[in-house]
Amino acid sequence: TAPVRLFVGLPLDAVSDCNAVNHAKAIAAGLRALKLLGANGVELPVWWGVAAAGDWSAYLALAGMVRDAGLRLRVCLHVHASRRPAFPLPDWVSRLTDADPDLLFTDRSGRRHPDCLSFAVDDLPVLDGKTPVQAFSEFFLSFRSTFSDFIGSTITDISVSLGPDGELRYPSFPPSTGSHRFTGVGEFQCYDKYMLADLKRRAEESGNPLWGLSGPHDAPEYNQSMDSVHFFKENGGSWETTYGNFFLSWYSGQLLSHGDRVLSAALKVFGDLPVALSAKVPLLHWWHDTRSRPAQLTAGFYNTVGRDGYDAIGEMFARNSCAMIIPGVDLLDKEQPRGLRSSPQSLLSQIMKACEKHGVRISGENSSPVGINSEGFSRIKEILSAENSSVDSFTYQRMGAYFFSPEHWPLFTDFVRSMARSEIDSDDLPSNREEKLSLSADTVAKNDREMQAV
Repeated sequence: TAPVRLFVGLPLDAVSDCNAVNHAKAIAAGLRALKLLGANGVELPVWWGVAAAGDWSAYLALAGMVRDAGLRLRVCLHVHASRRPAFPLPDWVSRLTDADPDLLFTDRSGRRHPDCLSFAVDDLPVLDGKTPVQAFSEFFLSFRSTFSDFIGSTITDISVSLGPDGELRYPSFPPSTGSHRFTGVGEFQCYDKYMLADLKRRAEESGNPLWGLSGPHDAPEYNQSMDSVHFFKENGGSWETTYGNFFLSWYSGQLLSHGDRVLSAALKVFGDLPVALSAKVPLLHWWHDTRSRPAQLTAGFYNTVGRDGYDAIGEMFARNSCAMIIPGVDLLDKEQPRGLRSSPQSLLSQIMKACEKHGVRISGENSSPVGINSEGFSRIKEILSAENSSVDSFTYQRMGAYFFSPEHWPLFTDFVRSMARSEIDSDDLPSNREEKLSLSADTVAKNDREMQAV
């Protein structure tokens, strides 16, 4: 089995919203440290809102820094927006969503999610005569032509975002709340006029037009408990009824179709290049140890007891020759808060089995930097070292002040060295291997100081 390739994510604001390289000296020091340690490369977030005008200069400068450091680069093409750090959608897109707010996902009370466009408009010419998928394709093509000198040499991997936070899911968390801070059941996001029109059409086709007037009337609000209203009740909830099956099949089908459309567009642009294409599927592990698994249902994964919601996702990724990025490989059931009925290990196993069934390569990620009292690094090593594993790369998120701090950096270096020892037989170690994997105290101390600005 080939060794797992190790990447480290650059800061989300490595390029600012003003299109300038942030913390250039600190990042250069970080790149040198990672090269010394033996990492394969780094991951660069590229924001549609920054590069939409066609000015790639800051991203080109960063790619040059990575190449000069002797590292590989995996690029994440983000066609969504971000609140923290603030990276909005392109100005021309934001003007259109201001004029027609229904282009954005909308919850039951009418609140809009400004971070990504509704999946229901993917193929509608709502962006000055273009469809969103066409606009994404133009962004991908601009990247391809601009970075042609890097692709296949420095740039080895390209991932595309499929939804909020870059993940294939609905924005089922409250507006302005990130995936690492919300553990509620979430809300269905089907109340923009385009989603409702599609729901109405599908209900009429099914012979039950009343089912298409709205989303479930008995679904909870974001932070209500799953048993406070009827839809997600463990036994006898609406999710188990004929209506529940109709709605959840439609809702999850919209997500699957969106992923297929965007990945198909990406494959057309990048499919003939010597790079690995990938996209991210979330690990929505809270409430997984229940029958209805509400956090997954509101996010678009029809994955209940007795129903595998990830098999079709794996098949769709395979059809588009796309690797699956799965976050949360550092999480252990025993480290989760009580009361959330959480089981990250069980859900990760289920998603990985779907990938293995369909021959989909896996790229792992951590959910957050591993702390000193956590067994997260041991868990990551267990996943990456498993026999016959489909995991071929791992990206540690992410570079910054804490990453190079005295509390964290030694833990990370020990993890990398332990992975190197487990993957390479001692008889095959090159003579300079230990030098490559070692950082002097002076280097670490200097890097600690330089990275405090990141």
